[in-house]
Amino acid sequence: MNQLKITETALRDGHQSLIATRLKTEEIVPILETMDQVGYHSLEVWGGATFDACIRFLDEDPWERLRKIRSKVKNTKLQMLLRGQNLLGYRNYADDTVDRFIELSIKNGIDIIRVFDALNDVRNIEASMKAIKKYKGHCQCAISYTTSEVHTTDYYLKLVKTMENMGADSICIKDMAGVLTPYNAYDLVKKIKEITTLPIQLHTHCTSGIADMIYMKAVEAGVDIIDTAISPFSGGTSQPPTESLAVTFSEMERNPNLDMEKLLKISEYFKPIRDRYMKENILNPKVLLTEPQALKYQVPGGMLSNLLSQLKQQNAEDKYEEVLKEVPRVRKDLGYPPLVTPMSQMVGTQALFNVLSGERYKLVPKEIKDYVRGQYGKAPAPISEDIREKIIGNEEVITIRPADLLKPEFESMKKEIGDLAKCDEDVLAYALFPQVAPKFLESKYGKKCDKVEDEISYITVTM
Repeated sequence: MNQLKITETALRDGHQSLIATRLKTEEIVPILETMDQVGYHSLEVWGGATFDACIRFLDEDPWERLRKIRSKVKNTKLQMLLRGQNLLGYRNYADDTVDRFIELSIKNGIDIIRVFDALNDVRNIEASMKAIKKYKGHCQCAISYTTSEVHTTDYYLKLVKTMENMGADSICIKDMAGVLTPYNAYDLVKKIKEITTLPIQLHTHCTSGIADMIYMKAVEAGVDIIDTAISPFSGGTSQPPTESLAVTFSEMERNPNLDMEKLLKISEYFKPIRDRYMKENILNPKVLLTEPQALKYQVPGGMLSNLLSQLKQQNAEDKYEEVLKEVPRVRKDLGYPPLVTPMSQMVGTQALFNVLSGERYKLVPKEIKDYVRGQYGKAPAPISEDIREKIIGNEEVITIRPADLLKPEFESMKKEIGDLAKCDEDVLAYALFPQVAPKFLESKYGKKCDKVEDEISYITVTM
């Protein structure tokens, strides 16, 4: 069998999951050359919430971060996570914006783009896939893994074949909530390997306490690549530790052959950085705890903590268990959407409203209404007439690809931001985060701007 490969996630998902994506570029750059010599398949360094966090909290240019990383990493592929038509923002963007963003991501240094849709609606990844192929990137299509009466093994096998036929270069089983179980992992990987020759990568989280066993069984089944995080940014809501799994799998014929001395050097480098974030209360010890309820309620670890935080604000912590029980009911009502951004926040908020208001769907957020209208894509299972009428009455439900409703927007965004943007990368920052980017660009170039408004951030650890 082929050699097992490992993707290092510490520079994206590892610190997104544990310290709310707060690693600074200056903390990343000094260790990159060592990381480049380990023998990783790839380094996940960009996408997800990194772009948002850079301009919102760190006053850093995310594009410049990518260029600096690329300048230091000569041997290892650089990887990013992309939310399909949502790119790195929280709405659907027009196809011209999708195309330009992907073009510049690849030009600035990205090799592999892992693209997914929260609903597994492949129409929402079409434009991204075309652009990735157009600009000669590696297109990794991710299936958002969840469980329900419709999310069967056959469902995923059909999805994989569809993605392969659309031009995927590899497939990722994206277990963002850590709810895949070891024997199901074995079965799923084995059956996917029987229907495709594409490389299969597995991504999971340690939230529920079984991630190492998931990887063990998946590797036995023939998975090609696994995601791990260097130990200071591993465990809890992050991925399993790179060093531990490198040692474990070195004892089999598919030895990933990672340089253990360099891994230990990387670990020692990041330990004081992690400890500082812990002292500053950015790393909350709670995110390092095992939470088996994630398996019971199919709720990601980050969603559990968000619900508890919201209940505290309402002085309703005693309703926690009731809200948790309501989450699967809401999810069923809404056609079993996978609980990944943005659906995890939307379903969690609706469950909270249902419990606190004392009447189900008495209060419904705009995002849930838009979802039921079809503006996020097709629900995995049909939404019943009763639920639809309760939420949007007799309003029309769209059945076309949501982005087909959008007109080209990139040039108008360029005019809108005007002289504050010096390049198309700046325009894309504004297109993705119009309330935050002007203030960032003002700081970057020392100009005055009045385009700043408040915005709700949906950065999450469930991706």
